[in-house]
Amino acid sequence: MAPALFITFEGIDGAGKSTQARRLAEALRREGHEVVETREPGGSPGAEEIRRLLVEGAPARWSPETEILLFTAARRDHLEKTIAPALARGAVVVCDRFADSTRVYQGARRPGLRPLVDELHARVIGREPDLTILIDMDPETAFHRGLARNTGENRFEEMGLAFQRRLREGFLALAREWPERIVVVDGARAPEELEREILAIVHERLQ
Repeated sequence: MAPALFITFEGIDGAGKSTQARRLAEALRREGHEVVETREPGGSPGAEEIRRLLVEGAPARWSPETEILLFTAARRDHLEKTIAPALARGAVVVCDRFADSTRVYQGARRPGLRPLVDELHARVIGREPDLTILIDMDPETAFHRGLARNTGENRFEEMGLAFQRRLREGFLALAREWPERIVVVDGARAPEELEREILAIVHERLQ
């Protein structure tokens, strides 16, 4: 059986996570791997319904505590319906965001919520990625790029540039906390160059 590997992409809004996740999935498929490409919030029918509640609407639509519960509910459904079955059959799962985003985003909204996020994760999810690619980027550049996409899912971008700066600090702090799992790459480079570096990192883990 091919080696199962759970890979996540993290970073601030507009850093290029979705692009690089897609490029990695395509490269691994060309090499003959079964790849399940997914995202959070979402990735399963139930979780996609919850996604619309989280990423659309006014910035103050939910309290940070309510967001944590919604994200955790979506993640549990995603894990049950998509991630766990794929890993069980030896596939590579490439996911745009996972629990690290909840740790950072809700912590940036209200300091002190990290213990609640971690407790719920331990009790309800109980799974960390095998490898996390953190795409680091200047918040101002990423912020304007994220708004320019105009997808209608701009609730977190609308919280402002200062919020994006706090997010970047939070992600880099997580990378220092889990250096064996989280690999930081420079998102300011050409997409092709970044793709080659990420693929090399993943090849090392697959071996």
